[in-house]
Amino acid sequence: MQPQILLLKEGTEDSQGKPQLISNINACQTVAEAVRTTLGPRGMDKLIVDRNGRTTISNDGATIMKLLEIVHPAAKTLVDIAKSQDAEVGDGTTSVVLLANEFLKQEKQYVDEGVHPRYIIKAIRKAIDIIIKRIDELAPKIEKNRSLLEKCAATALSSKLIHQQKEFFAKMVVDAVLMLDDLLPLNMIGIKQVQGGALEDSVLVDGVAFKKTFSYAGFEMQPKKYINPKIALLNVELELKAERDNAEIRVESAKEYQKIVDAEWNILYSKLDLIHKCGAQVVLSKLPIGDVATQYFADRDMFCAGRVPEEDLNRTLKACGGAVLTTVHDLNDNVLGKCSLFEEKQVGSERFNVFKGCPNAKTCTIILRGGAEQFLEETERSLHDAIMIVRRMIKNDSVVAGGGAIEMQLSKTLRDYSRTVAGKEQLLIGAIAKALEIIPRQLCDNAGFDATNILNKLRQKHAMGECWYGVDITKEDISDNFEKCVWEPAVVKKNALVAACEAACLVLSVDETIKNPKSSKGDGGSPPNMMGRGRGRPM
Repeated sequence: MQPQILLLKEGTEDSQGKPQLISNINACQTVAEAVRTTLGPRGMDKLIVDRNGRTTISNDGATIMKLLEIVHPAAKTLVDIAKSQDAEVGDGTTSVVLLANEFLKQEKQYVDEGVHPRYIIKAIRKAIDIIIKRIDELAPKIEKNRSLLEKCAATALSSKLIHQQKEFFAKMVVDAVLMLDDLLPLNMIGIKQVQGGALEDSVLVDGVAFKKTFSYAGFEMQPKKYINPKIALLNVELELKAERDNAEIRVESAKEYQKIVDAEWNILYSKLDLIHKCGAQVVLSKLPIGDVATQYFADRDMFCAGRVPEEDLNRTLKACGGAVLTTVHDLNDNVLGKCSLFEEKQVGSERFNVFKGCPNAKTCTIILRGGAEQFLEETERSLHDAIMIVRRMIKNDSVVAGGGAIEMQLSKTLRDYSRTVAGKEQLLIGAIAKALEIIPRQLCDNAGFDATNILNKLRQKHAMGECWYGVDITKEDISDNFEKCVWEPAVVKKNALVAACEAACLVLSVDETIKNPKSSKGDGGSPPNMMGRGRGRPM
């Protein structure tokens, strides 16, 4: 009798073979079900409550996938491709998850029948290569102009919560991106939220704007508008601090104590004098500016703001020039920022500090107005997607028709190709062709249309050579989406297809999952979620 060989720790879960692969595919299908209904202009929103009770309402695929906190190792690949699509092109996050899931779903029957996963992976990669080449052949290069960018932004916004105001926001997004320099840095577009008012009250500020920070008495006496001011950016505390808890000073008489107090005041006043002498009229600091300093600046017609968030201070630095200093002894004209106009404006119930005419970098700020906090957050996410699309469109000028038109054309291309090859590969590539139809099918399902009827009409049109026919949500029929200006950058589709292919191949290539048991107290580790004993805690 052979002795039993133990390789893995007791309690380790080990599953392998075909059942394991089918289980992984089923897990991916469950994840895709969560975002399936969010696709397209008639997509529904999801309300997600996290462990802290914070509510998020969104129909953005990447946001939903992040908040779901998926723990299944194979299903996490879908979360990763949604994140990568969001980071790379900004839009198409739901599409990429649906495509990856549909590739797996259509190939699942062949896994069941015993086709080797490597053979399936090879067929998927070949199919993707064919359709990427087809996109390059089909996608016309269009002269980049303002109307093209607005149409692409409007297409991206048509599936969002703010689709009623897509024309208004498409113009704003294009204006914002065109204000940037040639590198189009995303961090130079700031988006601020102010509750109250209507969405149409949102404004685009040509420059840097941020909410007025906490201020002490004397602030109202400071001027609120400067023409061509000099700006000092500091990382210095201008405040009289209370004694530290661990500081100990022994004094023999009241005079000695008075000397210590006077020294503190003198240090603060010497700092303030240096700032005043350098000629700065606006002083911003990452650290607090106290009541004494606020009053001092007010007496000298200077404006100050302490506790400025780092992100806003960095944007001001890049826009106005200068440097953020940790000491006031090196202040001179070379390290001071400049702008043509500084003013403090009232926006709704908030006050904003606005810098306009910044000479160094081109920057802008979008101030969003609206009712509920969740609504404003979803509007910000929607604008982020549209901004990313416009940036991509400026760098890549080829477009394709949306509304499932390009997917139907690629499906036809693969079907035609599959008939020219023999053996199992014909079936596998045919399955990918069918999988591509998930986008127009889901658009119809989400809008409540008869998907079978509309897909049959689309197949007929594409067979006749009409390559840009797609689903028309407004007419509950099909139409030439290129003429209707439902445009998307070709790079969005190419990125989605490649990412979906990679995810599907990754899941298909896994044939065994080994899950180690969680460490417990017996293994020498501390039990999870237990507090340490710490100082003074009983044994």
